[in-house]
Parts: sequence; C-alpha cells; structure tokens
Amino acid sequence: MKKTSIGGEALIEGVMMRGPDDIAIAIRKSDGEIIIDKKPLKTLAKRHSFFKLPIIRGAVGMFESMVIGMRALLYSAEFVEVEEEDEKNAKPSKIDSFFEKIFKDKFLDAVIYFSVFLSMIFVIGLFMLLPSFLAGLFHFNKDTTSGLIALHVFEGIIRISLFIGYLALVSNMKDIKRVFQYHGAEHKTIHCYENEEELTVENVKKYTTRHPRCGTAFMFVVMIVSIIVFSFTGWGSLLWRVLSRIILIPLVAGLSYEVIKFAGRSDSKFMAAVSLPGLALQRLTTKEPDDQQIEVAITALKNVLVEDVNADRW
Repeated sequence: MKKTSIGGEALIEGVMMRGPDDIAIAIRKSDGEIIIDKKPLKTLAKRHSFFKLPIIRGAVGMFESMVIGMRALLYSAEFVEVEEEDEKNAKPSKIDSFFEKIFKDKFLDAVIYFSVFLSMIFVIGLFMLLPSFLAGLFHFNKDTTSGLIALHVFEGIIRISLFIGYLALVSNMKDIKRVFQYHGAEHKTIHCYENEEELTVENVKKYTTRHPRCGTAFMFVVMIVSIIVFSFTGWGSLLWRVLSRIILIPLVAGLSYEVIKFAGRSDSKFMAAVSLPGLALQRLTTKEPDDQQIEVAITALKNVLVEDVNADRW
C-alpha cells in the first residue's frame, strides 16, 4: 500500500487537501455546485532545509498547519448561507470598518493570525495549564521520584480526560456532525488513494473513516508525549509549570510529529498498537459521509495530485 504524505482537513460543507505542491479547497454550494480554490503550497521547509530537520519540522509544521487550516475554514464559511433579513444590504460593523482601515489589504491575514493565537491560548489553557493546576491540588510526595512520576501521570490523565470530554461534547452538536462527516470523507478518500484504487464514490465508500495520520491521533500523541517531556521539569510553583509547559510546547509538537510520521509509514504490530488509541478517538471526530460529501473530498484530492508518483510519498 502506498504511504502518501497528502493530508487534509474537514471544512464547513467542504474539504481541504494539502499535497506536495498545492493546497486545494473543494466546497459544495447550496445549489449543489462544487467550487475549487487551488493555490501553491508555501512552507518554510520549501525555502530552507533547516526546517526539514526532525523535530524542527514538526514544531514549525504545527503552526503552519493551524494558519493554513484557519485560512481554509474562513474561506469555506464565506459560502454558508446566513438566513437573516436584509442580509445583502447589511453594512460592516464599526469595529470591522475600523480594523479594515488599519490593516487594509492585510485585514484577512490579521484575522487569521489572531484566530490562530486565540486557538492556541484556548488549547494551552484547557489542555496544558488547567490539568497542571488541578493536579497540583492533590497531595503527592514531591520529594521522591515515584511521587513526581505519579503526579505527572495524574496530570496527564486529567489532560486526556478533558480532551475526550471536549470531543464527546462537540461531536453532539448538529453543525459539527456535518463537519465530522466531511472529516470521514477526507479519510476514506485518502485510504482509497493509498490503496491505489480509482477515486470513485463506490471505491471510496468501502474504506474506514479512521486514519493513523489524523489530527485527532496527533493530539492524543501530544498528550502522551507531554507527560514524558514535562516530567523532566520537576514540579515547581504554578508560574514555573505554566512557563515551562509553554516553552516546551514546540518540543512536544516536534516529537509527536515524528511519532505520527513513523506510525503512518510503519506496518509493524507495535506501531499499530501505538496508533490504536488515536484511531479509537476518531469514533468521535469522524462520521460516515454521504455520496455528495465523498464527491467533494475526491474533487479536492484530485486537485493536489502530482505526476511524479514518488513526490507525495510519506
């Protein structure tokens, strides 16, 4: 089976696919038409070999992926019909007009980076800092190695529990379910391509919605790797724990990327076992898509394929 580096993201009524050279966004409009937005992929790794180094590529790639994903998500949101009276005649708010005057043609970029910043604050606060604070409320013997290990493991358990609870909560939201169906379509389509079958709806339908290189699996690996990395920082004051965790996030992301990368191209039973928790979590973040959603995913994938069959290998 071919191990491809092509990945994607579910959007609002659409799918974004990221290939070796291009990014393609396919959106299903309300009238049934599929529109395509295709642009060259621009990354730091393409500009300098330093950013291709192990761990570095994962840390930088995480931030780049968040920017690319937010840009794609905002693009897809433009096509959502907002059922409000006099929508066409609505004028921009005073706040929007103020920021448009300041940033001018860079207004969208400013919105994207600010959105990424807020997303990172939310993730760091909920899944990094809150677990550390809650774990600190319990009494463990911090003067022994076993006590410190137990404390960090307990913090990790809280972090994983919050993550699973968050996924379970949002997966029941009606609009999110639609996005998760497109997430499933994205995975099934990539599976079909990796198995070197023709990209048709019937071929894609028979594959699973779970994939080892999924962002959900990546986040779970981040949770596990963070337990190991943060354990080397000891257990100082809350301020020390906050600062050390923020500083070490790039290292955690870089190491997690290497784990996911190895798991994605390995057929060993050990790596299959390592991938199981992340695959199991995808029961919450992926849903079975319908034929129209699969068509959108196929359209996006076809637009990032390259002639060189080895260019997109993982």
